[in-house]
Amino acid sequence: MSEDVSPAAFGRVEADGTVYVRTAGGERSVGQVPDVSADEALAFFVRRYQALELEVSLLETRLRSGALSPDDASASIKTVRAAITDAKAVGDLDGLLARLDRLAPLIAEQRAARKAERAKQTEAAKAAKEKFVLEAEKLAAGNDWRGGVNRFRALLDQWKALPRLDRTTDDELWHRFSSARTTYTRRRKAQFAQQAEQRDSARQTKERLVTEAEALAGSTDWGPTTGAYRDLMTRWKAAGPAPRGIDEALWKRFRAAQDTFFAAKSAAFEEQDSEFKANAEAKEALLAEGEKILPVRDLDQAKAAYRDLIERWAAIGKVPRDAIRPLDNRLHAIETAIRSAEEDRWRRTNPEARARAEDTAAKLEAQIAAMEDKASRAQARGDAKAARDATSSAATYREWLQRARNAVNDFSG
Repeated sequence: MSEDVSPAAFGRVEADGTVYVRTAGGERSVGQVPDVSADEALAFFVRRYQALELEVSLLETRLRSGALSPDDASASIKTVRAAITDAKAVGDLDGLLARLDRLAPLIAEQRAARKAERAKQTEAAKAAKEKFVLEAEKLAAGNDWRGGVNRFRALLDQWKALPRLDRTTDDELWHRFSSARTTYTRRRKAQFAQQAEQRDSARQTKERLVTEAEALAGSTDWGPTTGAYRDLMTRWKAAGPAPRGIDEALWKRFRAAQDTFFAAKSAAFEEQDSEFKANAEAKEALLAEGEKILPVRDLDQAKAAYRDLIERWAAIGKVPRDAIRPLDNRLHAIETAIRSAEEDRWRRTNPEARARAEDTAAKLEAQIAAMEDKASRAQARGDAKAARDATSSAATYREWLQRARNAVNDFSG
């Protein structure tokens, strides 16, 4: 209806108050309002028309704004059309129906746009689900037993938030996703069951090790027990973890037994070190006393003093490890000096050696006499060269003779 055409132009009123409306299909009665003027009777049914017109306007606005879906709009149009067709109202009812007809292309356009959007969303949902399936299958083949659970939970929540696809595709993807999750869950349970079995086995092993460790805690056999504790620790590490709370409790007992033994060992070694240090000081005093006989002048007195030193040395006992070599070196130096003096005396008192030295001296004296005679005869016959050679040889033999006589004198000392 044109804005400058009054709704009253589409109706009339009979004298008895009956009101008629004109439409393309002809004129029809819409009702009767007795005892009022024709204008009032007509105005009553015009107001009804205006209500229908407002309803059509609202429907147009909601549809164009997207507040109403195409399906809801079609249903609303159908309802409003029925109301207009049989309306007890006066106005451009045909115009209202035409306005409803003009909404059909818009509905079709919006329905096509929504279909395209749904197709786009469906494709995105399909891609997302396929991605979830691939990730789920990768998780199912892996060994991330802690992070995998949380990730599967997140994937499932995201899956539920996605729209469904066509039944065949959606069921196929869901079957793969669900199978992957089931496979992962079964493998995880099997892994945890195996770990639980291993932890229980470790618990039994460690309980036995704790018993052994506690039995050794009071031992004073320091060396072998230290080795035993080392072996226990190696076996402890090889046993693997027991259940968390139990493992910590067993470790405290095991460690306490170790600490008890090694604390006692440390205390004993501290006491021993103090004793060894005193022994080292005593041996140093003995060495200082023994070193006074050096150099050896009286061999018998030196040997007697050394024997006494050795007896006192043996009675003192052990010294710290780092003092052993320096002390032994000094003791060995005294022993070497005495042995050297003893060997020297033996050389000087050895009859066979003295006889050899005297024999060597006699032979050299004979050689000297022979060379001097040879020099005299050469000089007598005028052979100056032969005389010089014989004299030179005699001088050489005299030097050797002096050495031989010194050796003989050594044996005399």
